[in-house]
Amino acid sequence: MMKRFKSEEGKRLIYESYNKLLTLWGVDLEQTDIETTFGSTHVITVGQHENPPLLLFHGVGDNSALMWIYNIQELARHFFVIAADTIGGPGKSEPNEHYFKSFTQAQWIDDILNAFNIDSAYIAGVSNGAYLTQHYAMKRPERVPKIVCMSGSIACKSAPNPLFRMMKVFLPEALIPTEKNARKLLRKMCGPNSTVFENNQELMRHWVYLLKYFNNRAMMSHKIVRFGDNEIATIRDKALFLLGDCDRLSYHDAAIKAFQEHRLNYKIVQNAGHALNHEQADLINGEIVRFLLS
Repeated sequence: MMKRFKSEEGKRLIYESYNKLLTLWGVDLEQTDIETTFGSTHVITVGQHENPPLLLFHGVGDNSALMWIYNIQELARHFFVIAADTIGGPGKSEPNEHYFKSFTQAQWIDDILNAFNIDSAYIAGVSNGAYLTQHYAMKRPERVPKIVCMSGSIACKSAPNPLFRMMKVFLPEALIPTEKNARKLLRKMCGPNSTVFENNQELMRHWVYLLKYFNNRAMMSHKIVRFGDNEIATIRDKALFLLGDCDRLSYHDAAIKAFQEHRLNYKIVQNAGHALNHEQADLINGEIVRFLLS
């Protein structure tokens, strides 16, 4: 099977840093490994079990410990939060041979919810997590009352291939992942408030480790499906899309046109880039809570 990390030492450094980041969350949490069809899925749960369940998905090349550090305290006040490390990504989830041969996102998410005996849950995600969120809401509408998609456009059939845009942002810094280049890449991805990363020593250390040691090819089993008009219409009244106006990956004319053509609910967040839930954490936390519980 393909290895997720370029070396065992790299994996050790990422896991050690992951655990240190969790100590900065400032909440009581539990870490659990769930056996799913496609391998062991690592989840972090926070909040009261009596609260409405909220499933969280991070993006490609990061993990739950990094993604939700500035959101978890507020979200845990309102929800029973289940933050899943995407299988195949650089968190603590370990894929099996079925992941590389026959992975389907909907079945994987089914397995997570079923492990908690949850019939339906709110879902929120960032970047590729936004895709997982909308994908599952369209595949399993009966299990998803509302969703929030951050830093991600709608996966419609007219959506442009994001590869060229990604290459413009990530290259050349991602090819030579020194700390200096990691900072340069963050500034390209963020708006004016990239200091929320740069001033957090452990967050920066973790970001550098991910760039150095994660094998992005391990995410190739995650295929993007383009949805038709009728499928997208099923989430029209249950979805909120949030985009930063400095997001060079997701904020572009084609994305806005697609939102408008499909009459989807979207908001543009000023002075925020691709990491808008870090850069404008208080605002984003409020948007998530208000929309899901309204």
